[in-house]
Amino acid sequence: MNVIAINGSPRKEGNTFYALTGVGRQLQEAGINFEILQIGNQPIRGCMACGACAKNRDEKCSITTDSVNESIQSMKEADGLILASPVYFAGIAGTLKCFLDRAFMVAGCNGGLFRQKVAAAVVAVRRTGGSSTFDSLNHYLTYSEMILATSNYWNITHGRALGEALQDAEGVQIMDVLGRNMAWLLKIREQTKVSLPGPEAVSKIFTSFVR
Repeated sequence: MNVIAINGSPRKEGNTFYALTGVGRQLQEAGINFEILQIGNQPIRGCMACGACAKNRDEKCSITTDSVNESIQSMKEADGLILASPVYFAGIAGTLKCFLDRAFMVAGCNGGLFRQKVAAAVVAVRRTGGSSTFDSLNHYLTYSEMILATSNYWNITHGRALGEALQDAEGVQIMDVLGRNMAWLLKIREQTKVSLPGPEAVSKIFTSFVR
């Protein structure tokens, strides 16, 4: 089994990274492969609302000048996904937001590429805005019919300077518990794929408030 973590921090080894490695350590100890995709330091633009992903249904975004399409395929092949962001103005870091909007739009327009994967959101914050960012990340996961792994508190760790998150004892424990719970869910899903398959996908109903 394989878990892909999306690191939305522009700092390759900042506090978001340390939070992810805490989760990843528990996954690896359970025999699950763990990989971090560093997204936050890349030049990724936002969705252009062109609709090509819905029209073409080729599992690709029409923008081909960055790594989004390659990352979508890695995420599709993974058994589990983790979305991780630092907090900028009480929200998701901008580059990660652009990435997620496009990746999850493509996934949704192509039959639900991430559907029923085990997933979690992780946040690194200096002071406040962690809960709102955590909530925003979970919007992508719940929209996509993913199976949410949880911990013994919200998946938020605190720290400002590089590595300070390691001094947040509760935050460290949160990531450890999250990793163990995620490993457990992944193993349950793997062992029941044949004996207890998930519900079949349904065609999405779209409505608007304008008549």
